[in-house]
Amino acid sequence: MKVDEKDLLLYAVTDRAWTGEKSLYEQVEDALIGGATFVQLREKELDEESFLKEAIQIKGLCQKYKVPFVINDNVEIAHKIDADGVHVGQSDMQADDVRKIIGENKILGVSAQTVEQAIIAEERGADYIGVGAVFQTVTKSDADHVSLETLKQICRSVNIPVVAIGGIRKDNISMLKDTGICGVAVIGAIFREKDIRLATSRLKALAEYLQEEAEIDDDFSR
Repeated sequence: MKVDEKDLLLYAVTDRAWTGEKSLYEQVEDALIGGATFVQLREKELDEESFLKEAIQIKGLCQKYKVPFVINDNVEIAHKIDADGVHVGQSDMQADDVRKIIGENKILGVSAQTVEQAIIAEERGADYIGVGAVFQTVTKSDADHVSLETLKQICRSVNIPVVAIGGIRKDNISMLKDTGICGVAVIGAIFREKDIRLATSRLKALAEYLQEEAEIDDDFSR
């Protein structure tokens, strides 16, 4: 399964920091009902056995809603459960080594903060690039900031889809207009919200508007 650019419109990245009355499974389902088009399971603290069990459950949920499902960083678990793919960062396994493990038909996403990193990731087999943090984020306090100008340069420099991530909320998503991204990856703006379904639905509408505006501008520039 390779990624469809449209599937990256609203990319939900999980974070159990905001689980409370509802389990992560229930929160992810709320996000899917709300309109999330892509799901990444991100776990930094779970032991391998618990992570494996959870990954199988979330994979089944995403299959139910026909939404692509990838694992963050853990290539072995992604391969073991036959996830749709995996997303890796710059400090993780190299993209070409990941591709050898998961095969040619799986989705491979790679994080990048520079044009050079993005170009190398594409050359080594990435299907899409995640660029950030484009705004200040509390989810990953050590994340490097990426300017909107650099984001634009990355989008112009690669031939694969680019997703923006990092501190994206309903009140700043419009600032990403005309950058060239095909979607936004969101953590807190979905999973920390009390009404996840509503928050996801609103974000999706804003992401769709962003793409529609970009298409209109593109038509006028021709």
